Amino acid sequence: MSASKRVIGLYEDNAAAWDRRRGRDLHEAAWLERFAARLPERGTVLDIGCGMGEPVARWFIERGYRVTGIDSAPSLIAMAKERFPGEEWIVTDMRALDIGRRFDGLLVWHSFFHLTPADQRPMFARFAAHAAPGAPLMFTSGPEHGEAIGEWMGEPLYHGSLAPADYEGLLGANGFAPVERRLRDPACGESTVWLAVRL
Repeated sequence: MSASKRVIGLYEDNAAAWDRRRGRDLHEAAWLERFAARLPERGTVLDIGCGMGEPVARWFIERGYRVTGIDSAPSLIAMAKERFPGEEWIVTDMRALDIGRRFDGLLVWHSFFHLTPADQRPMFARFAAHAAPGAPLMFTSGPEHGEAIGEWMGEPLYHGSLAPADYEGLLGANGFAPVERRLRDPACGESTVWLAVRL
């Protein structure tokens, strides 16, 4: 099985290890604040690739936002349901995202880049279908077009990215206006972060 097709199974098979090892230091807090500044009070957030709901979904829940989380790993969703029973948690592959309603904000944090470049392109139409007017969309990507294979739990871990110009084009073509982009943000673990809003 190719590394790109193994991602879901890798997280499912190692859900407990991911829960233990996922940092809770919230080095991403400044970006979460930027995103939240564009949400209405008690707004709805769709967390795409939410994992077990920590630390990112927890950050929003503790501030009074209503979170719907999706993840393709059933064991991670089970953990999120146990920890945050008042929120909505759904097992689904983001490539099949079709909830049938719009949200005040869409977050795809450190999950989108596990899709191949070809699978990333059609996701922007799915984002648009789930974003209310004015909703922020924030996602992380690679800094340039390509594929990279990391290693986690002794297995290959796939990452893919489009070029920045491709992301800009896809955002515009699907009704999003870019707000901010940082390539390899040193204040956020060298993450490449995109923030846009639905027109």
